Amino acid sequence: MKGVGTAYRRALRAQFSRRMLMLSGAPLVLSLLLWGALLWTGLQPLLDWLQGTFADYGWFQTSGNMLAMLGLGMLKVMVVPLLAIALLLPLMIGSALLFMGVIAMPAIERHVGQHQYPKLERKEGGSFVGSIAINVGSTAVFAVLWLFTLPLYAVPPLAWLVQACLWAWVTSRVMSYDALAAHASPEERQELMRRHRGALWGIGFASGLAGALPGIAWMGGALLSIVLFPFLAMLSLWLYIMIFLFAGLWFQYFCLGALEELRANGPQA
Repeated sequence: MKGVGTAYRRALRAQFSRRMLMLSGAPLVLSLLLWGALLWTGLQPLLDWLQGTFADYGWFQTSGNMLAMLGLGMLKVMVVPLLAIALLLPLMIGSALLFMGVIAMPAIERHVGQHQYPKLERKEGGSFVGSIAINVGSTAVFAVLWLFTLPLYAVPPLAWLVQACLWAWVTSRVMSYDALAAHASPEERQELMRRHRGALWGIGFASGLAGALPGIAWMGGALLSIVLFPFLAMLSLWLYIMIFLFAGLWFQYFCLGALEELRANGPQA
């Protein structure tokens, strides 16, 4: 675990450097433009559709009874906005992760590689197409699994832990690939994923615990006022980008350090 701690400290120092803060700008702007447009044009229709569906099928009474059993009866008037948030969150997370993987991770890899591991040979075992494929595929699975965990919101601590596990899975897959794409061969990447699966999951899980905070802030704000709904969505996007930036740095430092150690102990194909 020494490598994880060392990578964490290096990532923390790099996170707030001028270069990294500027690097977060492009994914943030793209995310804000995308979701600003989607929320502007689609939020009210989504709320209206959910409202109509709940009314048509009598789900307001069902959900109200369930919330009352849990001692949360005061939330029954907020069921539709909260459900809308729960449906939109995995899509927002996925888009932020995709923009980070495609735009920011290559720059993070170059920055860390040039400054911390300048002598590490580049074997170009990954590709842009491969990055897109693993980002989109993993995010799609993540979104589906996220929706299946929605009932766990009845027990918030359990939902937080389960969704942190989902974060651990998706970030360890996506960011490990991106972190090693330029320097490792496919065989080296697979070997590192096998050897350090626990450490990679640990980094992803820690990032996932932090990643729950924007969603909590969004839901909490929606409970106070529906007017805050879109503004808190934008705030959540910014927080997701910053969390993914730190996670990307953490994965990058750890993966290149592990790759350097792997080659020092015996070159792989």
